[in-house]
Amino acid sequence: MITAISLAAALLGAVWASPVKNPDTYTVLDFAELETLDPAWPTEKVSQGVILSLYETLFDFDPGKPGALLPLIAAKVPTKANGLVSADGRTYTIPIRRGIKFHDGSPLTAEDARYSLLRFILQDRTGGPSSLLLEPILGTPSTRDEQGRVKPGIHENAAQAVQAQGQNLVLRLPAPYAPLLSILATRAPVVSKNWAASHGDWDGKAQTWERHNNPRKDDSIFLAQANGTGPFHLERWDRKNRELVLARHDGYWRAPAKLARVILRTIPEFGTRKLMLQAGDADQIAADRGTASQLAGLPGVRVMDDLPSPGAEPIVYFSFAANPAANPYVGSGRLDGDGIPPDFFADKDMREAFAYSFDYGGLIRDVYRGQARRATGCIPTGILGHNPAQRVRSYDLGKAREHFRKAWQGQAWDKGFHFTLVYNAGNVSRQILCQMLKRQVESLSPKFRLDIRALEWPGYLDAYHAKRLPLVFFAHYPDYPDPHSPAFDVMHSQGASASVQGYKNPEADRLVEKALAETDAKKRAKLYFKLQELEYEDLPHVLFVEAKALRVARDWVRGFTYDPLSPNPHFEKIYKKGASH
Repeated sequence: MITAISLAAALLGAVWASPVKNPDTYTVLDFAELETLDPAWPTEKVSQGVILSLYETLFDFDPGKPGALLPLIAAKVPTKANGLVSADGRTYTIPIRRGIKFHDGSPLTAEDARYSLLRFILQDRTGGPSSLLLEPILGTPSTRDEQGRVKPGIHENAAQAVQAQGQNLVLRLPAPYAPLLSILATRAPVVSKNWAASHGDWDGKAQTWERHNNPRKDDSIFLAQANGTGPFHLERWDRKNRELVLARHDGYWRAPAKLARVILRTIPEFGTRKLMLQAGDADQIAADRGTASQLAGLPGVRVMDDLPSPGAEPIVYFSFAANPAANPYVGSGRLDGDGIPPDFFADKDMREAFAYSFDYGGLIRDVYRGQARRATGCIPTGILGHNPAQRVRSYDLGKAREHFRKAWQGQAWDKGFHFTLVYNAGNVSRQILCQMLKRQVESLSPKFRLDIRALEWPGYLDAYHAKRLPLVFFAHYPDYPDPHSPAFDVMHSQGASASVQGYKNPEADRLVEKALAETDAKKRAKLYFKLQELEYEDLPHVLFVEAKALRVARDWVRGFTYDPLSPNPHFEKIYKKGASH
């Protein structure tokens, strides 16, 4: 006889040990929205992760050996020992693997690899990633001069430097560049030249490339279509409802993915993400230190809060010359108490005042729950040239007041100012940081007014690239494990971040370039120490903390691999097994 108590216990046990929900589908919920599927466009990790599930690069990072590489589209990793790197370090011969096909069934060739690399460097959008490969391959970080004009001979030089010879891709560099292969492990995924040309993208010809230089995002056929060689193909992207579906590519040249589908959805509200995770309708969700405490101990949920992270979060860039045209974030556009001028933060005293207004200790205590430390400079811990003793500014409203009084020859203090702090919707830590800054700055004068506004991720990126944000809240991570990556990005006038904010110091440029050319590690580290001291003096941005990364997922998720150097989520390795308990 079954009693009521035993029946209740049985039902409770059935719920407690519920089977895996949707075993062939992996659902990821994020607050950030996918920006594009164009392999040559993004600098942010959401789009990069999706792109690296659809396309493949020449190499991949070896998750078992930090910094080591594995061949992917390439059949071998070139070295001097195997004869694929010349004795002078300037010529790389990269054999392309045979038998790989694109999702449309067409074969991948060395010419496709060449086209993809040329397309990546010649597209060269403002603030984009092209400089990562322009610099090593052509010896220049940009295809355009300071007036925005295309430099003479750029395509000719690129065509000579990047060639397809039989089944090999051959790269001829102007000078040795040690990080090159690491960059190729995350950048310039191989696309189909014929498919691109037939769909209206660049046809690979010298006469037409300038039409595709510095394009608008919506002009690219790759924005919302894809034809790669990766483990998943694009099933659909519902941009209106912010849902993207990847389907397993059964013709994949390696072992097929274990999952039939991966669904990525944008859900800005943490509460909704949490409820869907609890119900098993999501397998992985985005969270931060401020929200992860609400997830600890939930049945069936696993929180990994100690993942290594080689960067700083957040970094706040000061805009030296904001774009005033149709800009809703600068008020009147003048220093009249109702707005700010475009060069508001070109005044160093104003940058100093804001830097002393950030409550760094409160951020570490309240947002990161003590699981973070102050970032000391653009070179993060674990990278050559990091200086743990580098000077940093502290939270000091007295000093902030002094600098506010000096800024703009006293006009800022007398007239006041009004502008908008913008953060990407759903990013709780940046929202709190904006609220903290607003509170501290407005406490110093009733004439200081800061509004706060959230933008969805694509809109935030569009406003950033259009140079409309007076203060830019971002994360700061190296693109590859070498100090030149973060140093060039934020301190060189042609770096992706510095160029958008309008920061330029010839001495910073000189130090970045000299450190790159230096082969002695100790001498190179000293140059980066000097650069970080200049970073402190110039104050083009404010770095906050280095913190461990977080991952929140159901405990039925298996096969997860984590590499802090790569944005690739490796969905093809993930599967679901077991019961929630």
